[in-house]
Amino acid sequence: MPDASPWDDIAVPDIDLNVRQAAGKMAVACFWGRDANGACLFIVELDGDHTMQYRKHVVTVHGIDVDLRAGRPGQQRLILTLEKQVDRDLFESLCRTLTSALQYANDSSSSLAVALAHIRRWKTFLSGRSGQRLSIEEVWGLFAELTFLLELMDRLQSTGAAVEAWLGPEKSHQDFIFGNTAIEIKSLSGAERSTVRISSEDQLESLNDDLFLRIYRLSNLREASAAQSLNDLVAAVQARLGDAKAVEAFDRKLVANGYAPLPDYDEPRFVVSEVWSFRVEESFPCLIRSRLPTGVTKVAYDIKLEAIASFTCDNGAIYGGTDGTDA
Repeated sequence: MPDASPWDDIAVPDIDLNVRQAAGKMAVACFWGRDANGACLFIVELDGDHTMQYRKHVVTVHGIDVDLRAGRPGQQRLILTLEKQVDRDLFESLCRTLTSALQYANDSSSSLAVALAHIRRWKTFLSGRSGQRLSIEEVWGLFAELTFLLELMDRLQSTGAAVEAWLGPEKSHQDFIFGNTAIEIKSLSGAERSTVRISSEDQLESLNDDLFLRIYRLSNLREASAAQSLNDLVAAVQARLGDAKAVEAFDRKLVANGYAPLPDYDEPRFVVSEVWSFRVEESFPCLIRSRLPTGVTKVAYDIKLEAIASFTCDNGAIYGGTDGTDA
């Protein structure tokens, strides 16, 4: 996204609205606007009367006023008004992705349906906004988990089942559990030494029959053709989710992870340069709750990759296979 906000060059009017048309090939005209109170607006101009459709599908969103108002003769306006300037970055992201979504509508009625559905999806992000940005370490970690989620979508019978298996955002001890298999996901930056941080005594202990540690090395190569940002990866997952229930569950888990689709996460852009899988067995070097001395808790420690090399397995072993083509 550009650094300049679309509202920066729109003067606050004394009365009514000042607007500037949004770029894009939409079936309806869309506008960035400001009202007399200085509030930021996004306006979708509709031909005809859509009052009944609006009333049936209207959605209430914390921090944004959604209203259908009369426009010029024979027209109505769907107007989104930002209530708090502190949320302007997130509101801008909503509006920009809405303009992209509206390019697939072919008339005013379908444009209104797309807009209300889009706002409903964003309601989760807006209501869960904490105001805090993810740290770079949190970006790496979420990027690695979503990379595995995309892989899991190819393996399980439904994309919804893959989203259900992603339990890290729900404070599970392991990031993914499916069948009787648990997987803990870790990331390394390209500049890091080959150690991973285990953040608790529970991460490498599981009640499941099989426990694996999957590690992704991420290289910050923004010019590489395969490079992706965190926002790119989120969009790739969303594009795979055809079921509304799965989309809602995925968005809730993103919010639980502290993510909101902000332009901040358009950078950095990563390439997965290495992937390792390790089977966590009885002799795997780790500190686990059942073996800690009485009174010791909240343990965090680093593991050297060279020390667990003998536990390496094919990446496909996570799914019960031993085919080296997945390595």
